[in-house]
Amino acid sequence: MSAVRRDRSDRPATGRRARSVRRTLTAALLVGGGLLGVAASPSPSPSGGGDAPTEAGTAFRTATPVQLGQEATAEASTGDYLYWVLPLDSGQRATVRASVTLPAATGRHSASTWQLDVYDGLRRRQPCMYGTQTGTAAKDAATVDLSCTLRPVRSGADQWANDALPGAYYIRLTVTDLAPEDLGQPVRALLKADARDVGGAYAADNALAVPLVPGAGTASAIEPADGWSGTWWSDRWLWTAAGGLLAALAGIGGYRLTRGPGRPGRVPPAS
Repeated sequence: MSAVRRDRSDRPATGRRARSVRRTLTAALLVGGGLLGVAASPSPSPSGGGDAPTEAGTAFRTATPVQLGQEATAEASTGDYLYWVLPLDSGQRATVRASVTLPAATGRHSASTWQLDVYDGLRRRQPCMYGTQTGTAAKDAATVDLSCTLRPVRSGADQWANDALPGAYYIRLTVTDLAPEDLGQPVRALLKADARDVGGAYAADNALAVPLVPGAGTASAIEPADGWSGTWWSDRWLWTAAGGLLAALAGIGGYRLTRGPGRPGRVPPAS
């Protein structure tokens, strides 16, 4: 009878141990999920402060500086090349949107094709991940809208790579196909760029000594509203810490679950 009573008394201890392991694993998941949530949450893009630009440059050296979040406008003639320049820092994925208000349909002779191009500080043309980079407006269309979402900016890259790097990014807007009779007609362009912080998923172990900003021209002093990051920190450290914590807690929980009930109470210690 005593042995039966001891067996029954052992069962609650096993149940308590299982509940303890479950609580440990639950706490690990909650803590790890909280850290990963902090790491994955995107940082808000800096809003453009001050007066928004009301004109555009006509070449790379005279490009009009614009900050993220600003709505830049420009009055121009059909056939002009319009240039803006903005700073992009590591970890940012920018989307550039442009809208062109066309002349009255009664004065146009044909459809027109417009194109939005983006170049980095080395004047390398950057590909768009997605968006309508080239758009054709019918003869009676009032506006044409273009967009380009760039690749995430990396903090560094190998010499042979063509990755997007921190620095100045030039935006060029122009018409590429138009009837000669329509050249010189007035148009109005509106441009806005926003960026989303994609975090340490695109961070690199190496980094540029300085951002790719030209030494002359209007882009020589351009920088983000809150300055260049220039730091080794990224949210990859949070992911690493969260993974290490989860591994440690999982190891503790697994040990407590598999170590067994120990020496039964009915067995006397070895002499």
